[in-house]
Amino acid sequence: MLELENELYNMGYNYIACIDEVGRGCLAGDVIACAIIMPKNCIIPGVKDSKKISSKKREELYDIILEKSIGFGLGEVKAKIIDEINIKEATRLAMRKAVLNIKDKDGEMIVPDFLLIDAENIPIDIPQKSIIKGDEKSHGIQCASIIAKVYRDKLCESWDRQFPGYKIYKNKGYGTLEHREAIKKLGPSSIHRKTFLKNIL
Repeated sequence: MLELENELYNMGYNYIACIDEVGRGCLAGDVIACAIIMPKNCIIPGVKDSKKISSKKREELYDIILEKSIGFGLGEVKAKIIDEINIKEATRLAMRKAVLNIKDKDGEMIVPDFLLIDAENIPIDIPQKSIIKGDEKSHGIQCASIIAKVYRDKLCESWDRQFPGYKIYKNKGYGTLEHREAIKKLGPSSIHRKTFLKNIL
């Protein structure tokens, strides 16, 4: 699972940031990206694609990953901007923000010298490689996916308190039948992506 990273270390790169996003297909809420730099040859037992791990396990791994990481950054793009620039561009923007936000445990900025990205390209002047199904092939990208997922799930709990009735704590903003019916009944909130609701309203 470290083949991609080790190949880059052998080429002379030292700070390899692995990047993934969560919330791309949601009807509501921000799209979130994480960029994380893990130590060389670091394998954390239990880490895999965040979609394949229980919520409880993700939260346990979240603290372990951050403790072991060299540095990480998060990037957020809100629903209003997603509607303005489309979800693909919003995802790339969130990823770019995440890279620019990477800090170590002392709060010092870290500029990575290579990016490994899950199935995307970022508009930034840093060498990078897009990995199809990267969250299955790179341990670092799996770590990034867990951090992004846990962070966004906490946001969902906050959004649920702000916008009761949509059960965002339960559906995480995704288009479940219950969520779609709530949108029809209540109308969209300010965190709903209006461009995603054309087939519902």
